[in-house]
Amino acid sequence: MYIEQAFKFKQDVWRYLLGILIIFILGWQIIGVIPLGIVSWFKASNVEEFITSSESAFSTLFPLKSNLYLFLTLLTFIGGFVALLLVIKFLHHQSFIQLTTSRDKIDWGRFFFGFSIIAFLTITITAFDFYSNPENYLIQFEWKSFSIMFLIAIVLIPLQTSFEEYFFRGYLMQGIGIAAKNKWIPLLLTSIIFGSLHFFNPEVDKIGNIAMVYYIGTGFFLGIITLMDEGMELSLGFHAGTNLIIVLLVTSDWTVFQTNSILLDLSDPSKGIEIVLPVFILYPILLGVMAWKYKWTNWKDKLFGKVLPLKIDSI
Repeated sequence: MYIEQAFKFKQDVWRYLLGILIIFILGWQIIGVIPLGIVSWFKASNVEEFITSSESAFSTLFPLKSNLYLFLTLLTFIGGFVALLLVIKFLHHQSFIQLTTSRDKIDWGRFFFGFSIIAFLTITITAFDFYSNPENYLIQFEWKSFSIMFLIAIVLIPLQTSFEEYFFRGYLMQGIGIAAKNKWIPLLLTSIIFGSLHFFNPEVDKIGNIAMVYYIGTGFFLGIITLMDEGMELSLGFHAGTNLIIVLLVTSDWTVFQTNSILLDLSDPSKGIEIVLPVFILYPILLGVMAWKYKWTNWKDKLFGKVLPLKIDSI
């Protein structure tokens, strides 16, 4: 029922194509970048430096672990999120709730379960590794820098991750599902597109292309729990918990988020099984836990079934 809900609203192909341009290009990549571009313009000593720095998203113009740069970077997603809200309201005449879930209202219990389970695992694994290999970590906690970063992260990280979820697991999942008339194609395409957008992350450059297994695999995991649970609440919480805890707890000098976190990871990035471990071990276990908790059934139809228009009396 989650994908099929789009049949209740205006779902012409041209609307989705236009919507993608408005959300992804106009909202996120143009309007959302304006504040970062303005601040970077004043920080650059000349036009050449400004243009050169744009190749690295203007990061070279800011100090390492700059709270201002973190704020401006996360602010770009607000442009995309606002554009998405306008598109679903005025272009598709769709409600926010029905882009989120097939339930009558958003189930916040599911959101906080998704958030809590990955937050607990991340904190536990990091704590275990910290006490097992203390030489791999530097405690860099500074109250003033951390408190400012905390306020930025606690507000904007959930908005950043929610934009990505609503765009990929929501808007694209429903749009592609309507066009393809099945569920496996939107699951496949949204996962690949989601993972591919991380290709230029510094982690891929440092670790190698094997990192894409993690990103695309994470896209599949989030897509599967969205389809199986008939809503995005679990994926919204899981994605927010993943990014928020990492930003606050531990970062390194070669990750996309370089923040004033509590810990700095000094170890060399692994290029082996540890990178794909979550995809092939942790995610299947979490799927099992969620399936048991929420009594998921009929996996074949929910992941590979047809997407058919709703009956008139169900609208």
